[in-house]
Amino acid sequence: MSGASVAASAVTDPDLRRSIAATLLPGFLGTTLPGWLEARLRDGLGGVCLFGQNIVSPEQLRALTDAIRAANPDAIVAIDEEGGDVTRLYYGSGSPYPGNAVLGRLGDAAYTEQVAQRVGEELRRAGVNLDFAPDIDINSNPDNPVIGVRSFGSSPEVVAEHGAAWTRGLQSAGVAVAAKHFPGHGDTGTDSHLALPVVDLSAAQLRERELVPFRAVIEAGARAVMTSHILLPQLDAALPATLSPAIIEGMLRGELGFGGVVVSDALDMHGASGDRGIPEAAVLALAAGCDLLCIGTENTDEQLAAIEAAIAAAVSSGRLAPSRVAEASARVLTLARSAAATAAAAAAAEHRKNVVDTPSDTTDFLWSTAAEKDIAAAERAFDVSAYARGWLEEYAGGSYSVVRIDTVANIAVGTAPWGPFSDVEADPASPWAAAFTANPAVLFTEGDHPDLVLAAQSPVLVIGKDNHRHAFARAAIDRLRAERERVLVVDMGWPSDDRAYADIATFGASRLVGRALLELLGRGS
Repeated sequence: MSGASVAASAVTDPDLRRSIAATLLPGFLGTTLPGWLEARLRDGLGGVCLFGQNIVSPEQLRALTDAIRAANPDAIVAIDEEGGDVTRLYYGSGSPYPGNAVLGRLGDAAYTEQVAQRVGEELRRAGVNLDFAPDIDINSNPDNPVIGVRSFGSSPEVVAEHGAAWTRGLQSAGVAVAAKHFPGHGDTGTDSHLALPVVDLSAAQLRERELVPFRAVIEAGARAVMTSHILLPQLDAALPATLSPAIIEGMLRGELGFGGVVVSDALDMHGASGDRGIPEAAVLALAAGCDLLCIGTENTDEQLAAIEAAIAAAVSSGRLAPSRVAEASARVLTLARSAAATAAAAAAAEHRKNVVDTPSDTTDFLWSTAAEKDIAAAERAFDVSAYARGWLEEYAGGSYSVVRIDTVANIAVGTAPWGPFSDVEADPASPWAAAFTANPAVLFTEGDHPDLVLAAQSPVLVIGKDNHRHAFARAAIDRLRAERERVLVVDMGWPSDDRAYADIATFGASRLVGRALLELLGRGS
């Protein structure tokens, strides 16, 4: 018996069965729409979440989203496109956008809104109607392993201002935002993909800091908010935020007055489903007030059948009110239909400007005239020490050894190319790339013998991400500084406050930021 047949047999009420299906947002493996997923969309599945593994080109992506809409015109097509280190549109090449931390440091909300509008235009042309962005977590912990440069900054006011600007910009292009991760994932030292972070803050403390950006994006018209899988024991000692009625219904809807769609972060993450499984997490998320359940990245027909059966059983036993499921599905449908209308209006406005609403040509976008401004802006956000300026004056444009320190990226970022390495891979013929790659290079990863870095001869350029958070990276840099002269360390993540392992801090590692670093290295301070 197929997964769809199992689900059908488990739910005898056709209205309830369709309502349950409308709350589910799975991912899938592949670049074309699988038959089982097409069948579920025809039966009312809420939508599909796309990841980097699903995308190979703008044309292929548009064909995929067209197939999704052919099966269900009211489908949500969602994506994690933050316009920086976390990118899905440019998962194979690195993003041509600066990223949130750079935007926050620039302090130009109008520019943030422009960048978000451009991201939104690309998404709309690709057929996406919901973006899991902006990330409005306040990165108050520099050791945060999962937020970092995804945040606009460590100040509530900065994050609020730029989160609201991003919301206006993206939604003006006809794509709904899902601001994340409520009520705030910035003050954690644990990755909720792998464990359950604990944030021991009171409601009063949250109101003073973490909730400030969420109030701002709600006031700016955010259509959706994504929850976080973090435990806040002073609010709910038993359940993470995604599964907590006190946090979703009490704080997000009751206190902040949010009336839009509440989206769960992926339920396959350990912070949500670790010891209880995805089906039970889905039941608890709906009961808590979530409307649209992001399931994961590589879901199957059988998994969705098990989730639907668990939700139906919870309704049958009285654990979950059928009215709650109906309310959730109605909100999802309202979002999908309103997103379609706003996307059509935005597309019509572009047509009036003689801009064709077709998939973007991503090949040359980064080197357009507009990108020159973006590259210069990214460099202005760099924190360059006096030592680094002296090093650049002496060695920029010349010969030096390059040590690339590769740390394991968090799951949200994935394996997308990063920094100057993404740019030289994508455009090896550029003069900046040619000068950079002419230098001898060493790749150093965790587990390599420490002596490997000593293959680099003075002067040495070290490039890594979040250098201070990784003991092996600190040890390698310390070894180089002791054994070699004139070592310049670049951190393309979120540096420690003392900048001990960041002579240059770029606050991002998108391809755009990598190009800005290459230009600085080629030109000097």
